[in-house]
Amino acid sequence: MTTATERRQEAAGRVRAAEDAVARLRAGLAGVGVKLPSLRIDPLSFAGSRPVPLVDLGRCSVETALRLSAELEAAAAHDR
Repeated sequence: MTTATERRQEAAGRVRAAEDAVARLRAGLAGVGVKLPSLRIDPLSFAGSRPVPLVDLGRCSVETALRLSAELEAAAAHDR
């Protein structure tokens, strides 16, 4: 059985991992000229005693969605 301190440390580690994922995703998208203005960790996903943080990609303009899909399509074509 884990202690409250161990659970808090585990939760903090998961939140740090999610923060890192958001930062890496933001940097990667910026590298191809795409900005998701609402990109963040979903605050409700890490509430509670055993949080499981989720990355919220948020909403974006149609222009941003099309730019993102063009980048993904180009990457997929490159990998074939």
